[in-house]
Amino acid sequence: MHIPLRTVDLVIVVLYLLGITWFGLRFRRKGERSMKSYFLADRNIPWWAISLSIVAAETSTLTIISVPGIAFTGDFGFLQLVMGYLLGRIVICILFLPRYFRGELMTAYQLIGQRFGSRLHRLTALLFLVMRAAAEGVRVFAVAIVVGVAIGTGDISSIVILSLLTLLYTFEGGMKAVIWTDVLQMLLYVVGTLVSLWSVCAHIPGGAHTLLSVASSAGKLTVFHFSLSVSQTYTFWAGVIGGCFLTMASHGTDQLMVQRLLAAKNLRESRLALLSSGVVIFVQFTLFLLIGAGLFVYYSRTGQMPHVPSADRIFPIFIVRQMPAGISGLMIAAILAAAMSNLSAALNSLASTSMVDFYLLRRPDVSEDRKSRLSRLMTLAWAAVLLALAIVSRGSGHVLEIGLSIASVLWGGMLGVFLLGTLTKRAKETGTMIGLIAGCVLNLLLWRQNSEIQMTFLGHPFLFPKIAWTWYVAIGALVTFGVGYLMSLFGKHNGAGSVL
Repeated sequence: MHIPLRTVDLVIVVLYLLGITWFGLRFRRKGERSMKSYFLADRNIPWWAISLSIVAAETSTLTIISVPGIAFTGDFGFLQLVMGYLLGRIVICILFLPRYFRGELMTAYQLIGQRFGSRLHRLTALLFLVMRAAAEGVRVFAVAIVVGVAIGTGDISSIVILSLLTLLYTFEGGMKAVIWTDVLQMLLYVVGTLVSLWSVCAHIPGGAHTLLSVASSAGKLTVFHFSLSVSQTYTFWAGVIGGCFLTMASHGTDQLMVQRLLAAKNLRESRLALLSSGVVIFVQFTLFLLIGAGLFVYYSRTGQMPHVPSADRIFPIFIVRQMPAGISGLMIAAILAAAMSNLSAALNSLASTSMVDFYLLRRPDVSEDRKSRLSRLMTLAWAAVLLALAIVSRGSGHVLEIGLSIASVLWGGMLGVFLLGTLTKRAKETGTMIGLIAGCVLNLLLWRQNSEIQMTFLGHPFLFPKIAWTWYVAIGALVTFGVGYLMSLFGKHNGAGSVL
């Protein structure tokens, strides 16, 4: 479905794309370049910039278009998950960050190599590459939903344009360009979000008061669900427990986020960046959910519900059809900002892991100049991979949930490995690898099931219920930890044997 943008809106979108690319290119370093400066920005980024960059990477286009869709069809139960995000950040500050700042680390998986050995080091790094590439393919495709509705370009053309522009400044400026463009883009889509909420309220007779009263009467503002069902996605228990484990994995073991935390000047600033980002995320998700509730009220009262294949398209269509001239362009630019900030971070983290955890493990004596050149070539190669994955990932459904569930399949096993290395001295490399495989295989089976499974135990049939994706990381981490610990008790000592 294509609703043409007005000329002023198209001008704003084009100016944004050209402006952010120019801004990112300003961080291109001349003269001597090092891999450390390319991937960690010389560890000289202030905490507040890292905080906003974390929010930018965590938000993405998926949040902007999918969270309003979740509130449109459901309620505010998603905030239960965000509460778990806050708890998970506290655990990371206590458990993981001190270990990352004990040495000159560039990736999260070097820590695993120090604790267990090179085999597990490479395995965890490989799983990150697979997981991040798969999840990012879905995220990049989400851009096509917005651009296709607004500009009318096809899915593939939309993906190619955004990918090439993002690659340009990421390739040249490295992590410094990634973080500072994140800051600018973050500010842009916060302004866009506030303007969107104002616009939704302006379209509803009675404004914000009517929005809140009607949404409340319809149950849209309900936050807490204390159901014990493991198949229900947004419950208090799935949110706080599952969200905590999800954030421990995504921000504590995923190179996309860890790389930002390592770019801080010291441990204190890294902790401050992570904790403050949680507060911003909570406020931001609340605003997006309010937009979704407002759209429900607006369309319910007007009776002009658009015919769309997915609720993810409700907000982009409202932007183009209902917002005043100039505001539509601002919001489209804000959504593209979120997409570009996330894609640039993915490219940089995938390239850093490929270089540090694979190439340099085999050839550690390479000159600094060659490291710098290869780092950029890795960025270029991963751009091609993500472009291809985005094209083949086109589909329907809530893209936010699809992206998070793909990541959750592997995040559980990864988190289990880090917990084994952090919490126990008994865990060994082989036993931990067996636990990792067990956790990932179980999560893969849970992810693939679409309904209750009929099973038999001691001759009696029973139903194994569908498990909501919000539990995947917690289940995978606990299985990895348990199996890995037990297997380590029976094998030879083959790891460093000390807590990280």
